[in-house]
Amino acid sequence: MLARRGVDGSMSGAGERGGGRAAVLAHDYLLVMRGAERVFSEMARMYPDAPIITLLYDERATGAELAGHEVLTSPLQRLGAAQHNFRRLLPLYPWAVGRMRVPDCELLLSSSSAFMHGLRAPAGAVHVCYCHAPFRYAWYEQQRALEETPAPLRVPLRGLLAAMRRWDAAASRRVDRYVANSRLTQEQIARFYGRKADVVHPPVDTERFRPREDAAPGEHLLIVSELVRHKRLDVALAAARQAGAPIRVAGSGPEHDALARAYPEAEFLGRVSDEQLELLYAQARAVLVPSMEEFGITAVEAQAAGRPVIAAAAGGALETVLDGATGRLVPLGDVRAFTAAISELDGLGLRPADAVSNASRFSIEAFRRGLGDQIARALDAGARRR
Repeated sequence: MLARRGVDGSMSGAGERGGGRAAVLAHDYLLVMRGAERVFSEMARMYPDAPIITLLYDERATGAELAGHEVLTSPLQRLGAAQHNFRRLLPLYPWAVGRMRVPDCELLLSSSSAFMHGLRAPAGAVHVCYCHAPFRYAWYEQQRALEETPAPLRVPLRGLLAAMRRWDAAASRRVDRYVANSRLTQEQIARFYGRKADVVHPPVDTERFRPREDAAPGEHLLIVSELVRHKRLDVALAAARQAGAPIRVAGSGPEHDALARAYPEAEFLGRVSDEQLELLYAQARAVLVPSMEEFGITAVEAQAAGRPVIAAAAGGALETVLDGATGRLVPLGDVRAFTAAISELDGLGLRPADAVSNASRFSIEAFRRGLGDQIARALDAGARRR
């Protein structure tokens, strides 16, 4: 790992071209390796010499995924925030983005679900943003954010979210080209930012997740998720209870204790290694996705492993799960429908090969081709403007 410095300092390093860098990469925060971070790690592999800009960075949590990249952090890094408490710094993130100076480059490629699309690209550079979602709490989950906040803080939070919406709308005008991870995100970009975006689905390592001869599917259902309220895990857990089906939960988060108390029969595994996850998928009777995901990598990983998916018929699942062929799509938030789908699953005659074939549409190679094409178009447009 090259030495890290604050983004407000001068820099020199790998990947320079003509006195500046060919590309600079950016991601909101690198504190854990989940779906968006794994997408970003593939972007980093596309530009192995590019420095990375992020608000907060935990090298131990991201492991070797970003090894070899210079990682440049915001002034907030010195506060020592981690995955369990980084939300406390929410009011400071727009300010921190404004303080971050992007070095000379031809391409600023940001990966954003909140703040990094607000970076200012250097003069002459093109800013392409791969958008996982507009900032959900500012735009379409305001009520959920307020409900999760102690009553005395709700009035100031309402004002903060309004200010963030204004900042976010202004930030969207700094991007030359948006790329959406799904049709849902594409619609949200148009609705909230008034911008057009093409869809390039996230990459899934479909070679890594596969049916295994040494791990036959068992009786356990599986949830793979961050344990936060908007994932609606209580719907899946309640459905498993009603269906009398054992269930495992891989992941952690602020809702862990509450869910573990409410559903003691479930097996909460915490964060699992990549090797453990591969085995869990292969052994699962089915994988449950009860929330509306912008894309939902879990559903594709499960199908790559040959396992059926029971998912809410909303968001990315409408693009990734073939109802009746690779799983079942049921109404969002409907415990009874999830319960019925679990009970009926074994009688559907679903074939693992169909799930694997469907997952192959979302391969790493397809992502690289799609994103590379979008970047080339943006660079061509930038050259014409100059």
